[in-house]
Amino acid sequence: MEALAMQSRAVEVAGAGRRNGALVADRRARAGSLRVGGSAGAPALRARGAKPVAPLCCVKTSRGQQSLHNSVDEALLLKRKAEQVLFELNGRCIYLVGMMGSGKSTVGKILAEVLGYSYFDSDSLVEQAVGMPSVAQIFKVHSEAFFRDNESSVLRDLSSMQRLVVATGGGAVIRPVNWSYMKKGMSVMLDVPLDALAKRIAQVGTASRPLLDQPSADPYTAAFAKLSLLAEQRGDAYANADVRVSLQEIAAKQGHDDVSQLTPTDIAIEVLHISINCSCAS
Repeated sequence: MEALAMQSRAVEVAGAGRRNGALVADRRARAGSLRVGGSAGAPALRARGAKPVAPLCCVKTSRGQQSLHNSVDEALLLKRKAEQVLFELNGRCIYLVGMMGSGKSTVGKILAEVLGYSYFDSDSLVEQAVGMPSVAQIFKVHSEAFFRDNESSVLRDLSSMQRLVVATGGGAVIRPVNWSYMKKGMSVMLDVPLDALAKRIAQVGTASRPLLDQPSADPYTAAFAKLSLLAEQRGDAYANADVRVSLQEIAAKQGHDDVSQLTPTDIAIEVLHISINCSCAS
């Protein structure tokens, strides 16, 4: 009996040895097909049948990663500029002026967010006050003068508040009384080349812009002609702005041939940069 027990244990040990040996062999086989580099000359990582993977230090940055890095840099620069301007503004409002289609609403929202201000669009406030869905309808049902009266009332009310970014309508500058309201804060003109404005407006249509909404076989030519006339009529009024931000100059500094290559954040950064040294901000 004792001999049988010893024999049985011997068989078990031998079986276990074979199983362990198979496991070791299998692990060695797996190790041969997957190598982790760390020593000189060894591949960083290779799976069976796969091509060697280059070390991380040699991997080129993809376009997506580069775009992300640029966005982060822009955001940090925007924040830094905002912190400087906030001290100078001391709660005063910012009024964005400029021709229709110059990007006042888009840039205004970015500025409001980074400054911690509230954002308002004067055209939208007039629409709410009158109870009509669009400026175009107000012009049609009433008149431009009726709209301008309400626009002045809105700007008067906003001027009594603090910590606002206000995107004004393109024609808000033509009434001197509106400047008396906007001068309580800091006014910034977004200066966009007329051909760029005409292209933007021709692409989106003129239905929402009553002063440009005229039948034409060539929307760009019609928009450019009307914008040129408006720019001539309003040029002196726009010059009253405390700060002028030229998109053409920003594009040139960044090496762009066309202002359409600028992002709204590029423009917002420039607004803050110029405003830092503006005596009107203090």
